Amino acid sequence: MKLSTRSRYGTRLILDMAKQNSKTPIQLGEIARRQNISLKYLEQIIRPLKRANYIKSFRGSKGGHLLNRNPEDITVGEVVALLEGSTYLTACSKNPKSCSRSDKCLTRFLWMEASQAFFNRLNQITFA
Repeated sequence: MKLSTRSRYGTRLILDMAKQNSKTPIQLGEIARRQNISLKYLEQIIRPLKRANYIKSFRGSKGGHLLNRNPEDITVGEVVALLEGSTYLTACSKNPKSCSRSDKCLTRFLWMEASQAFFNRLNQITFA
């Protein structure tokens, strides 16, 4: 399996913020520079993280972003699932009707089990 760039960069974004352990807002440009990620791409990635209340934003000259939860309360699995849009490795694992073979496919259950094992492990890892 190959994780999307969105998940990998989103994980780096949260980890960078957790590592800074800042009480004052961090500007996204600083994170982009430290992580060598395009600022424009980080601006796209941060939106769903803000909507899901992982990050809060502050406007103004001293504005920026802070984690909205403690790093020990955020798991890698949560962030990856949010940014990937699912906890399933294959479409048929989530929706059997997405594939005409799913009712007789022997590998569908393999992918379902692999998805569960993958996310079970990622959910054990926090950003602390």
